[in-house]
Amino acid sequence: MTVTATLGPSTGYAVIVHGGAGDVRGAQLDGQIDGCQEAVSRARQILEAGGSAIDAVQAAVMALEDDARFNAAVGGALTCAGTLELDAAIMEGSTLRAGAVCGLPPFRNPIAIARAALDDGRHVLYCGAGAAAFAERAGFAPSDPERMITAEAKQQLAAYLARVSGDDGPIGPQGTVGAVARDAQGRLAAATSTGGITGKQLGRVGDSPLLGAGTYADDTLGAASATGQGEGIMRIGLCARIMHALEVGQPPGHAGFDALQSMRKRTGALGGVIAVDRDGRIGWARSTSSMAYAASWEKHKIVAGG
Repeated sequence: MTVTATLGPSTGYAVIVHGGAGDVRGAQLDGQIDGCQEAVSRARQILEAGGSAIDAVQAAVMALEDDARFNAAVGGALTCAGTLELDAAIMEGSTLRAGAVCGLPPFRNPIAIARAALDDGRHVLYCGAGAAAFAERAGFAPSDPERMITAEAKQQLAAYLARVSGDDGPIGPQGTVGAVARDAQGRLAAATSTGGITGKQLGRVGDSPLLGAGTYADDTLGAASATGQGEGIMRIGLCARIMHALEVGQPPGHAGFDALQSMRKRTGALGGVIAVDRDGRIGWARSTSSMAYAASWEKHKIVAGG
């Protein structure tokens, strides 16, 4: 099943966020939709005040990182050793500046550390202990792991380990988070943050911090944030494919649809994506049974669903 939609265009700002592609239902999906609406509201306040797209996507993703209903920072998925290793990236489309971290130990808002890397400008991507050292140099304090590891994340890991040992017990749904935006000046930005996948091996890095895979922004093309099975997203270069489609005028929702179909055909992987093009059209697509999202553009109410 693949679902797609495109809204717009907007001559002013446009923003959309996602709470992760997966199999989320009932009250849990409703809660994630509510969280996405709150995140869009924060981004919208910035954009309505004339703020930048990059500030808007950072604010939206920080709101989702602080919300334990999602798989990013607080509530993030645990490694096979029961630890947090966090990935995040942020990119702006004017000069293609970007910052990213991967394998980051517990810090409250990985996307803020990625933004600090972007602003610092020396390197794009920091990993593991180096990412933690950069974060501390930039003024961020490590978090107590027990303040970020939730009971639900522990339960999901226990279910995964039981399944590996022969029990087919279910693993709870999870949701990488992301945001893309166009501001009133036509500048584009994208941001993505995740805890990865439950039970991942130590040192595993997913698509979220990789430019062209899980995150990308270019003012001449568009901006996109992906979610889903990261290994497939990396292998297909999902966001890069969407940029190529936007370049020839394909609507964002259709561009996402085609990229997800290609990914499923070539790799068997499922996922979702949100995108905005240079004209302010916003779109989303998913090949999973759910993906919480919320969107807004100038002079329109928030649209949300799953």
